Amino acid sequence: MSRKASTSLHSHIRTHTGGERFRCHLCQKSFTDGSSLSHHLRTHTGERPYKCQLCQKAFAKRSTLSSHMRTHTGERPYKCQLCQKAFAQSSILSSHMRSHTGERPYKCQLCRKAFSKNCDLSAHMRSHTGERPYKCQLCRKAFAKNCVLSAHVKTHTGEKPYKCQLCRKAFANSGHLNCHMRTHTGEKPYTCHLCQRVFASGSSLRRHLRAHSGEKPYMCQLCKKLFIQSGHLKGHMKTHIEEETYICHLCSRAYKRKNMLTKHLRWHAM
Repeated sequence: MSRKASTSLHSHIRTHTGGERFRCHLCQKSFTDGSSLSHHLRTHTGERPYKCQLCQKAFAKRSTLSSHMRTHTGERPYKCQLCQKAFAQSSILSSHMRSHTGERPYKCQLCRKAFSKNCDLSAHMRSHTGERPYKCQLCRKAFAKNCVLSAHVKTHTGEKPYKCQLCRKAFANSGHLNCHMRTHTGEKPYTCHLCQRVFASGSSLRRHLRAHSGEKPYMCQLCKKLFIQSGHLKGHMKTHIEEETYICHLCSRAYKRKNMLTKHLRWHAM
């Protein structure tokens, strides 16, 4: 057996025995091999030695660069055997399979919510801690998830690189394009396990589930009212604003909320 193969075997065996000999001196996390520790250290230093020659993006790991290159080539070698969708990364295929099985192996120890992806659990934990580590350099808004920051930045640049091949609409991120494509196909892959209603997007399913659980995660910081959806919170915030922005064109009466103006206009129509 070659020395490299022997090293890989020993590292693999440690995943069974729990042996973690390599410890990060900055955060004390432990790893089963030196290469995993080296990759981890880049999360502290910010080092990204692997650069894409086409768009100049840089990555901490060679494997991440290889996956990124598929965004240029369009290659999707990982296929779902149930619905034939194809993906650029095996990890994305693994996450996708949970949309069929309903498996949610990542559980929050504080509120017992469960998630199909570890990154979603990490982002959820910030709803408990209030941490928002991803900051926009243009307007200083902060976000709990890096992907949300990336989508936000495009609202400044106007960049919409993801185009629908059927109607030519363009989107700032691939997730929005995927949801849009379902308006053409009619596909609704997300099923409520409580009432069997189906939805086109995971976010629509999550909002629906709050109708069953009674959860209201959006809190007004001024009066502490709770809301099921962020849109409801935004509408509520206008009740705190002094300025009355919705003006009746018939009598010039002003209202703080659009629905209040709509009700008022019905009174004129009577």
